[in-house]
Amino acid sequence: MGLFDPYKTLIRPLLFRVDPERAHSLAIRILPLLPEAAKPGGIPLSTELFGCSFPNPIGLAAGFDKDGSRLQHLHRLGFGFAEVGTVTPSPQRGNPKPRLFRLKAERGLINRMGFNNKGGEALRSVLEKLPPPGRRRLPVGVNIGKQRETPPHRAIDDYGRLIELLLPMADYIVINVSSPNTPDLRLLEEAETLSGLLASIRKIADRAAGKSGVKCPPLLAKLSPDLTSNRLEASVATIAANGLDGAILTNTTVDRSAVGPDAPADGGLSGEPLRPLSLEAVRVARKATSGGLPLIGVGGISTPEDVYERIRAGASLVQVYTGLIYHGPRFVPRLLAGLADLLQQDGFTKICEAIGTENS
Repeated sequence: MGLFDPYKTLIRPLLFRVDPERAHSLAIRILPLLPEAAKPGGIPLSTELFGCSFPNPIGLAAGFDKDGSRLQHLHRLGFGFAEVGTVTPSPQRGNPKPRLFRLKAERGLINRMGFNNKGGEALRSVLEKLPPPGRRRLPVGVNIGKQRETPPHRAIDDYGRLIELLLPMADYIVINVSSPNTPDLRLLEEAETLSGLLASIRKIADRAAGKSGVKCPPLLAKLSPDLTSNRLEASVATIAANGLDGAILTNTTVDRSAVGPDAPADGGLSGEPLRPLSLEAVRVARKATSGGLPLIGVGGISTPEDVYERIRAGASLVQVYTGLIYHGPRFVPRLLAGLADLLQQDGFTKICEAIGTENS
């Protein structure tokens, strides 16, 4: 008999009777009231990646805490790092409501939020109140995007403005070119267009770091799961060729083949139906770059086996979001405890030994 889980038995049924976006707001509000998660036993789960120290390899994906309002409390859920955003230069209301939908049978979500956020200046004021990068309890990534009305050929203006504004406060920066909810954004993730964008971003970031007197934080790009294998290979090669430090795989999908016919047609699908697409993207990217480009895997992770599978496929870190909605505040500690057991069973003494070992 399984242990009694008050979240699944009592709290989730109540939250799921509320509009999804309102339930999300409630969850954000009560986060400071939660007890701190216990650290898992077993082998150490801390890891180093692109010059950053991560207490464990499981992070909170962008979208949950867009404006960084709860960064000081996310350790309570057991996370090893957190990503805020997606942030745009100016405040943005996002798409009309309703724009967030639960797919209970498939344990998924569909969102068409549209980068709703308070803007770069507001996020800067939040991050300035934290200890500086490298001295925080958890590393904080900043996920940046373009305004809805900015045409693709002017996107560099938005990304550049955000980098200049937020670079000194970020442990790493993510260039989001893959949300399906901003018109024409995904045109930017195609290799030919992406190359020029990333070359410009690299120059802007290096210049901004020099002006601020800080070391340039790692730069990553986030890609979609809907690229064909050939296009994904070209895009990750472009990321590496332009001197970026890694890729996040993947964003949400517009594919509806894994869900029922009543699912909303517009928006990005996350959760368990996304798992095979995101896992395959990690495999393709790992092979295309011969393991030379660090990868963060996200999409459909709900069990320790999912985490371990993503690491063995080539991800150095993973992120979760939808799984937290379905499994509650004990979700990350359970993943970590299970991951420690799986690593130990296979004779690994630290996470880095398991990365990309799927076919070894």
